[in-house]
Amino acid sequence: MAQRYVRVQNLEGKVYYGLLQLSLNVQVLDAPPWLQGQATELILNPDNYQILPPCAPSKIVAVGKNYATHAAEMGTTVPNEPLIFLKPSTSIIASETEIKYPPQSQRVDYEGELALVIGDRAFNCTPQEAQTKIWGYTIANDITARDIQQKDGQWTRAKGFDTFCPLGPWIVRELNPGARLQTFVNDDANPLQSACIDQMVFPPDILVSYISQVMTLLPGDVVLTGTPEGVGSLHRGDRVRIEIEGIGRLENTVASR
Repeated sequence: MAQRYVRVQNLEGKVYYGLLQLSLNVQVLDAPPWLQGQATELILNPDNYQILPPCAPSKIVAVGKNYATHAAEMGTTVPNEPLIFLKPSTSIIASETEIKYPPQSQRVDYEGELALVIGDRAFNCTPQEAQTKIWGYTIANDITARDIQQKDGQWTRAKGFDTFCPLGPWIVRELNPGARLQTFVNDDANPLQSACIDQMVFPPDILVSYISQVMTLLPGDVVLTGTPEGVGSLHRGDRVRIEIEGIGRLENTVASR
């Protein structure tokens, strides 16, 4: 099993980065792993920590319509270049916490996505350079108030509500380019989304290169790579689970705000 890098909070409220062991103990690092954090002698057992989102980015850069099938289901064509937008860092929540359904919306959708974690400052990179800036991979859910998105004509409010970016539960360093992403809601055994990540229109190195020519990416920043077809609505009380082969599962419930 690939090493799983986590971010946790102990019972006293102190936040650590660490390595999650098979026993679910966490071996604490002395710094974020992308800043060359090294293992310490401090071990936290499962009763002594709460898992947090695996990083605390300065920004989340997301990509729209990056799977041709999703663009088609939204009634649009694939863009000629990556379509990027920002989600606020305040939208991030951990796995196993609640997505809050905002009272302003009557239609809130899930969007399962592969997320990239940046490990080194990226500015004006070529695709080859950009690949070296991607430190690891995790899972994201780009929650979207679809009715607000359609009404506003732009995406900031629809995708920016608090709790609208579940992220985690951990980061892995390597990922099979053909890994499958699947999204499940409640007890349905049939995935509502199912696609291999190599079906992206613009792959990760192209995305990071493109973004770096617009804005500087900093260590710990997150890039959401787009969602495949099969997006759909969530309701209060639902439980949504996104799985990516080689990473794990990100699971959250939906509650009233």
